[in-house]
Amino acid sequence: MKKTSLLVTLPTLALAGLLLSGCGMFRSTKAWETAKQETPLEIPPGMDTPPANDALVIPPPGAGQANTPQSAQVADGFVVSSTVDATYQKIGQAIESGGIGQLASHDDSAHSYTVNVVGGAAPAAKKGFFGRLFGSSKQKSADLGGATHPVVITVAPSGDSGSEVHAQGNAGAVAKVVDALKGRLGG
Repeated sequence: MKKTSLLVTLPTLALAGLLLSGCGMFRSTKAWETAKQETPLEIPPGMDTPPANDALVIPPPGAGQANTPQSAQVADGFVVSSTVDATYQKIGQAIESGGIGQLASHDDSAHSYTVNVVGGAAPAAKKGFFGRLFGSSKQKSADLGGATHPVVITVAPSGDSGSEVHAQGNAGAVAKVVDALKGRLGG
């Protein structure tokens, strides 16, 4: 009985060893021996160096940020379907009627007003999930104790018969002025 199992086991082990050894008689050809060196890729003329213009210059870190959030200068605006002169006059009337701010100066040739705006809460940052869940329900005001902020309002042409109204200055004051002017001019 031992002899028959040994006769079956030895050829099976030899065949398994031969299959697992990875000898070359089971491979067809060696592809790496027949490989040829191809010519390298050619770069088309004019595309070997990238363009070097100012659009590709990386600004230094922190170049686009203001020092403090309160001193951030922003610009905002809207479009009115009226001529520049008519829109400039309507803005002057809206400032005179009150509720927007104190008129500091105006330039009729440049179609601009400078208005001192009291307070002007900065746009509130949106709270995240945990801020809404655990935060206080009281809203903080960025009033700065009634500080005045200058806002420059300019009117420029837009298209054939329209005009653009732009306000520039402190973020909260600009938002207050633009909201008031949109309500009065229908922008």
